[in-house]
Amino acid sequence: MQEHEKNLVWLLLLGAAIGLGKLLVSQEELTVRLVIGRSILGSATTAVAGALLIQIPDLPPLALMAVGCALGITGAQFLEMWLKKQVLKLKR
Repeated sequence: MQEHEKNLVWLLLLGAAIGLGKLLVSQEELTVRLVIGRSILGSATTAVAGALLIQIPDLPPLALMAVGCALGITGAQFLEMWLKKQVLKLKR
């Protein structure tokens, strides 16, 4: 496995862990659907940090993971709020 592939896998796992961690500290009832959804959402937003490697190809893995964490937390939160608003609009 090449280095950029390893970084992508790490970012996906990191995002899934962030999504699960956020779910575990919330008051929401744990359901399989919610666990899978938050894991996918966290992974997708964290993987966006991989685009940073296009701009800075020799970025250290630790810096990449830090950016991934930031994007995983704020990006997932933003997307979740936006999606909830869109669903409420559709219900009206």
